[in-house]
Amino acid sequence: MSVRESDLKQAPACTTTSLGNYLWSDPPDESKWADCVHCGMCLESCPTYEQTGQEQHSPRGRVHLIKSVAEGKLEVNEAFADPVFACLDCRACTTACPADVDVGGLIEEARGQIRQAMPLTGWKGAVSKFFLEGVFPHPDRLHLLGNLLKFYQKSGLQKVARKTRLINIMPEHLVEMEAVLPEVKQPVRKKYKQAGVIKAKGETKRTVALLTGCVMDVMFSDINEATINVLTRNGNDVVIPQNQTCCGALHVHAGDRETGRKLAKQNIEAFKDAETVIVNAAGCGCMLKEYPELFREDDEWREKAEQFASKVEDISKYLHDTGYEKPKAEIKTRITYHDACHLAHGQGIRQEPRSILLSIPGVEMVHMPNADRCCGSAGIYNITNPEMAGAVLKSKMEYVPEDVEMISMGNPGCMLQMALGVLKYGRNQKIVHTVQLLDWAYQKEERLKGV
Repeated sequence: MSVRESDLKQAPACTTTSLGNYLWSDPPDESKWADCVHCGMCLESCPTYEQTGQEQHSPRGRVHLIKSVAEGKLEVNEAFADPVFACLDCRACTTACPADVDVGGLIEEARGQIRQAMPLTGWKGAVSKFFLEGVFPHPDRLHLLGNLLKFYQKSGLQKVARKTRLINIMPEHLVEMEAVLPEVKQPVRKKYKQAGVIKAKGETKRTVALLTGCVMDVMFSDINEATINVLTRNGNDVVIPQNQTCCGALHVHAGDRETGRKLAKQNIEAFKDAETVIVNAAGCGCMLKEYPELFREDDEWREKAEQFASKVEDISKYLHDTGYEKPKAEIKTRITYHDACHLAHGQGIRQEPRSILLSIPGVEMVHMPNADRCCGSAGIYNITNPEMAGAVLKSKMEYVPEDVEMISMGNPGCMLQMALGVLKYGRNQKIVHTVQLLDWAYQKEERLKGV
């Protein structure tokens, strides 16, 4: 959790793992910038550099700043914090880099130092503490908020708020986000709480555990439901550990690495008996696979984190690698695919989702240029940095083919952001998760058989 100002006055600077003007433990890893020669291959891949043209908002510029603080040439102050927190952490620069410099890892480690040296105060600090510490790690509180949102949607309050324009008391970017919120349904974690194991349809081939996520299970429980349907259809028993929690990605992105570690420990313990951990949210999957990074200075937990990370599989890759039943029912649609940053750049998963879509009869795939360009969602970046997120989204929408009926992807944050793009720029495409389309094909097949 974020360090209070009173704690800062009492806590001594770390003397064993400090580095230059990084005075706290867990500083940016020197080995991550050692191979950066500032060649500039990363520049064209960076959404913020594309928008600003400013060196400090480029990957190599940020690496230089992070290194300069470590060398004692710069202080940890607002001038340093601004470009570090303006980064979308999309990892496109690492894909473009000939030396595979882990800019995303450096950014997250630097943010951890910034938030310890410069904790958020005032209303920003209160809001951050409320959501990151008070809500996301606690499923019951999240479900309560989900129920309140469901009441807002179902009771008529939403229609009244929109008709009377009362909703306009919120900032414009939040009004836009409200317009594309999906219909809230029952979380699968609550639905299957007493189930123990959701049995495979037919012969059991494997047993997997499902990460339901925090926001995912409240806002996109239908995708979790589709994931369970597809897994059981393909011979998988599904276990939903009830002691799992938020993956911690939002906390680590915000610089709260300590809470990220606490959540990581809880998930590692929750899934310790699982052979495979299935994830359907790209950002969560990437975070789970990067748990070892959080425990660089803790040998015992780093080993546990490495064992856990080796078990994590994105749903599309798992189906592709283990084999899945090709659907027979036709879903006649023209579709394009958007690569979520943390799926393509973070996990190297690109072809597997496309193969699944192409395996569905009737699906016509239309190529999207720069499909792996960030949409501007980046966790809650579209809320904390609305202007830059809006500019990045506008650029992204220019690449989306107009003659398609659906846009498929594998991350809930991207789904909200792309839905906003469809609304803002007068499009009419339906936003779908890859696994949803496969589930719809299976369901149609069952209906045709009269099952």
